[in-house]
Amino acid sequence: MKRVLLKLSGEALAGDKHTGFDEATCLKVAGQVKKIMDDGIQVGIVIGGGNFWRGRTSENIDRAKSDQIGMLATVMNCIYVSEIFRSTGIKTKIFTPFTCGPMAEMFTKDAAMESLEAGKAVFFAGGTGHPYFSTDTTTTLRAVEIEADVILLAKAVDGVYDSDPKLNPDAKKYDEISIQSVIDQKLGVMDLTASIMCMENRMPMLVFGLNEEDSIVNTVNGKFTGTRITV
Repeated sequence: MKRVLLKLSGEALAGDKHTGFDEATCLKVAGQVKKIMDDGIQVGIVIGGGNFWRGRTSENIDRAKSDQIGMLATVMNCIYVSEIFRSTGIKTKIFTPFTCGPMAEMFTKDAAMESLEAGKAVFFAGGTGHPYFSTDTTTTLRAVEIEADVILLAKAVDGVYDSDPKLNPDAKKYDEISIQSVIDQKLGVMDLTASIMCMENRMPMLVFGLNEEDSIVNTVNGKFTGTRITV
C-alpha cells in the first residue's frame, strides 16, 4: 500500500459536541496519520462538513446555495485539521476546486501528486466545486485521480451493517461485501454516485470506526476489524 485517500466525517471530528471541532479527537487523528506517513504511505484527505452544515434538511434555501455553504464548511474543516496536523510536525497542503484566496491552492492532479510525493498530507477541500455532489463523490473522484490504492472510510460506526445498528440491535455487520451488493441493498455506505464511481473505477474501500483506538494505523497495517468493500 503506497497511497491512500482518507475520508473523515465532520461529525466524527466534532466528538461528543456534535458540532464544531473537538481538538483532542483531531490530535488523535493527526498522530495516527503521522505514524503511517512516517512508514512511507502517502495520504490524501477529504473531510465532510456535517459538523457545521446539514443544509439539505432546510426547504428555505436553494439547493445549489445550500451546497455552496457546505463546500465552505469543508474548507474550514480542512484549514483547521491541517493546522492540527502541522502542530504535530506533518507538512500539509490544501487544494480547492475554486479560488480561495491565500487559504488554499487550486486543485490540479499534477500539483496534488507533487505534494504527495514530497511527503505532505494533502487535503482536498471544497468538494467537487459543484452543487449536487457530496463529499462522498469528492472522495471517490480524488481517490481515482491521485491513483490511490484504497479509500479509508473513517465513520462514526465500525463498519457496514445490513441495517442501522443504532435502530436495530440485531443488525448484522459485514466483514466483507462487494460494492455491487452495497448498491443493490442500498446500504448507504456512500451515496449512489460515489458508489457507482468506485465500482466503475475498481476502487476498494475499508470502512471502520474512527473512534476506535489506533483505527487508522491498524487498518493500514492489516489489523482490520471493519468492513472490506471489494470491487
